[in-house]
Amino acid sequence: MGHGNYSHEAHAALLSSRQDLPQQQVFAQRGCHALMNPKGLKMRESRDSAEHPQSLAIAFALDVTGSMGDIPNLLARKELPTFMKLLGACHIADPQLMFLAIGDATSDQAPLQIGQFESTAELMDQWLTWSYLEGGGGGSGSESYELAFYMLAQHTDLDCWNQRKKKGYLFMTGDELPYPAVSRHQVGALLGETLDEDIPIQEVIAAAAETYHLFFLIPDPQRRRNCEKAWRKLLGDHVICMESAADTCTVAAAIVGLTERVLPNLDAVASTLGEAGIDRDHVSSTIRALRSYAELLDSGALAHVHASNGGVRIGALSWWRKLFN
Repeated sequence: MGHGNYSHEAHAALLSSRQDLPQQQVFAQRGCHALMNPKGLKMRESRDSAEHPQSLAIAFALDVTGSMGDIPNLLARKELPTFMKLLGACHIADPQLMFLAIGDATSDQAPLQIGQFESTAELMDQWLTWSYLEGGGGGSGSESYELAFYMLAQHTDLDCWNQRKKKGYLFMTGDELPYPAVSRHQVGALLGETLDEDIPIQEVIAAAAETYHLFFLIPDPQRRRNCEKAWRKLLGDHVICMESAADTCTVAAAIVGLTERVLPNLDAVASTLGEAGIDRDHVSSTIRALRSYAELLDSGALAHVHASNGGVRIGALSWWRKLFN
């Protein structure tokens, strides 16, 4: 997927038409949309084309449980055009966006939903607003984030990686812990696939990190207390603790610019955000959220960033390869 051209003006106009609508009209699904149901899914593809010869796959995996509905709403009402505008300012010519929605597979009706990679404003918005904001979660302190890593590793195919060995990006939002392993029973029930064994969370992260830069975005200081320590053990400085959910798009776009080395440092991030019309407070909170990650890049650890994610080396794939090769 990923055909057609992006128009910031069309995107902004689309969002302006829904500013005063209640959430249930913006996100009208009352169950998993048939086209976002992962059962039987073969592959989601991000492809180069004559229109987009330098495609870059970017996945947003959004926690849609009861405590996390603010980020999908912000994206659908205001912020997604800002993300695309900032990517343009970073000279990312051909971004292709895909949305996943994550719940709790132990209790929710639709704990895993997955869209397509798209390049046009209308189709990005379509998949985003087709997401079912179930508002569940099981109260266990964990959500099924590990299933999203599994989907990326096993069910996406990226020309940015296939053709240029350039990783895509995952921006996962959340405020809980992952379960310790991908459950073979849940994979069977939700995807219709057979696994002989559960897959430890470290292994599925390592597999996804072969083709994606993985980032976990925690919305604000209150919610970071629930999960930051555990996620840092898995992803290191790819865990980004924001000051507000409203920073999601500026933080994510800046991460792409920094990682691609289009923005060499945080001063360049601040300048780019300011020139794009982002207000001073918003720029400042974005810079504070990114300080640890920028220091990782500045320390000369870029090769490490491209080879691993935090504490999980992608060479440690014996379990995964035993299952799938």
